[in-house]
Amino acid sequence: MMIKIENEFLTAEINEFGAELFSLKGKKTGTEYLWQGNPEYWKSRSTVLFPICGRLFEGKYIFNGVEYEMPLHGIAKLFNFTSEKVSESKAVFTLKSNEETLSYYPFDFEFSLIYTLDKDVLTVGYKVKNNSSDVMPFSYGAHPGFNVPFNNDGAFEDYYVEFTKENMERLVMTERCLFDAKTEKFPLKDKKMPLKHNLFDNDAIFLISHTDKVALKSLKHENFIELSYQDMTCLGFWHKPKTDAPYVCIEPWHGIPADDGKTDNLMTKRNIVLLNAKEVYETSYQIRIFEK
Repeated sequence: MMIKIENEFLTAEINEFGAELFSLKGKKTGTEYLWQGNPEYWKSRSTVLFPICGRLFEGKYIFNGVEYEMPLHGIAKLFNFTSEKVSESKAVFTLKSNEETLSYYPFDFEFSLIYTLDKDVLTVGYKVKNNSSDVMPFSYGAHPGFNVPFNNDGAFEDYYVEFTKENMERLVMTERCLFDAKTEKFPLKDKKMPLKHNLFDNDAIFLISHTDKVALKSLKHENFIELSYQDMTCLGFWHKPKTDAPYVCIEPWHGIPADDGKTDNLMTKRNIVLLNAKEVYETSYQIRIFEK
């Protein structure tokens, strides 16, 4: 089932399946900013990542000496969340551990996504509760895709990502999109990353020395999308490699793909959150839609 929230600036629709944002429109122009899941390029729209981000080596990890399998980006995308529409502009989606989740991830948890509209900003909140009697390791992240160009206005190459500083550091990835345990400089020009389809010929770009805010802008008009994020350790950019896909994903993560050739121990995995028994972890990120 789809849940719709709105205010005077924006409308958003969220699917109970995977708690996935399915639509984000600006009311002033009627523009749909969120990628609409054309399967020719990418069938999803804004995948929720939990309890891992990215790939595991051979799709496996180890916890307490036991080997488990986990799909790309974790298990949140596999399940229906229960929803509660708190108000016209706020909705909460919750997944509780069950017999099937335990086969992938052996912890008693509650994982909630809180979607809230305030003026021209959509805040996506994360709330993780550890109901287990032991420390619970997890990662989380966002994977929203945005239409480029906006409203068919211009070409893909008219757009760019604007940062708040120049010096970026990029994770070196292997051909299997796993971490090569090295970093390299990622050059920007005037704090900008111009968009070109061939940027993604070798799959995703992951930055670690990023700022806490980026904007997706056009050379042709003043409308833009701004993402702000807290507590994130990695920022990814992606569209389907070696295509002319008309979207870009901007992905703030608290997590990192696994090292190539190494099966992760979940307790010592890079950029993992360790949540004590019976405690709660909360954070959020924001999407601002600026329309002239």
